[in-house]
Amino acid sequence: MADAERVTARQRAILTAIVESYIDTGEPVGSGTISRMPQAEIAGLSPATVRNEMAALADEGLIEQPHTSAGRIPTARAFRMYVEQLNGSAGLSVGSRRQIDSSFAGLAGTQAVLQRTSHVLATLSSGVGVAIATASIGDMLEHVHFSRLAEARVLAVVVTRSGMVRDRVLAMDKDLTLRELETAANFLNENFRGWSIERVRLEIARLVERERNEYQRLLSSVQQLWARAVPETDAPRQTVYVEGVANLLTSGGGSQEERERLREVLVALEAKQRVVELLNAYIDARQESVRVVFDLEEQAPEMAGLVLIAAPSRMGGESLGTVGVIGPKRMQYERTMSAVSYIAQVFERMLEMPQ
Repeated sequence: MADAERVTARQRAILTAIVESYIDTGEPVGSGTISRMPQAEIAGLSPATVRNEMAALADEGLIEQPHTSAGRIPTARAFRMYVEQLNGSAGLSVGSRRQIDSSFAGLAGTQAVLQRTSHVLATLSSGVGVAIATASIGDMLEHVHFSRLAEARVLAVVVTRSGMVRDRVLAMDKDLTLRELETAANFLNENFRGWSIERVRLEIARLVERERNEYQRLLSSVQQLWARAVPETDAPRQTVYVEGVANLLTSGGGSQEERERLREVLVALEAKQRVVELLNAYIDARQESVRVVFDLEEQAPEMAGLVLIAAPSRMGGESLGTVGVIGPKRMQYERTMSAVSYIAQVFERMLEMPQ
């Protein structure tokens, strides 16, 4: 990326004007257009002065000239610099927030929340809305029951809030009495109802490591029962909703090459597991804010020219999933970033509610 210190304040103002004009019109921007703009930093500059500054920006690799007689368009590096200076001051209006909130009113269940999230993001951004729930989100523990079938044989029934019922016959290392099984089930139901399946496993392991008394006997039985009832390899795939793929049709070019590239993009987006891989590669569940990614082609060559704006959603330090938008470079970045950030919070609130 170009060294920002080599770009003067005036050049940065001109670059911002070029990026915003290009986002609005999709057309190369000439020096005359810039010189007529009313922004304080560039108002009154002559076309010749603007041309000189644009030449310097071109030398820095921030703008390029698509045709000999045309104006200039921003490069991916220019878009990165533009996004870095956004501070979210514009944000979302109160009306937009109310509209988003009303879109989620009355929803119940993880699947419904995911579907609505992707729809709202696609509508707000005119891009592709993506919502992914981690494997554990659809698998919140509702109730567990253990029954003794024979010596060292136990029937485990695990019910999740999503309505899934898992029953499995467990081969235990030692025989457990009915009282021991009832105590273990009560312990799980009283302490972990509403927890994700994976989080239950981690917490039990932590307790086993910490306790060194009579309580250890109970925990040892609980851990063995739970590990066999819900093994780590039994985790479901991440759930993903993608909506608004057709929105990209309006951003595609008219040439045969552009149509073929767009076809590859659409195929990749329809293959939802590809979207999961893309978000997992770039979005860290620990990050605190929205991330904008311009170099998607490094992970998915067919995504060249597209931008990912996404944010993780967390509850109690645990990752719930990721929400985001995939769209062309010509998008309203500040509004989209604010929408993604706000919807990540809505996503969190909705999944926190009893389902």
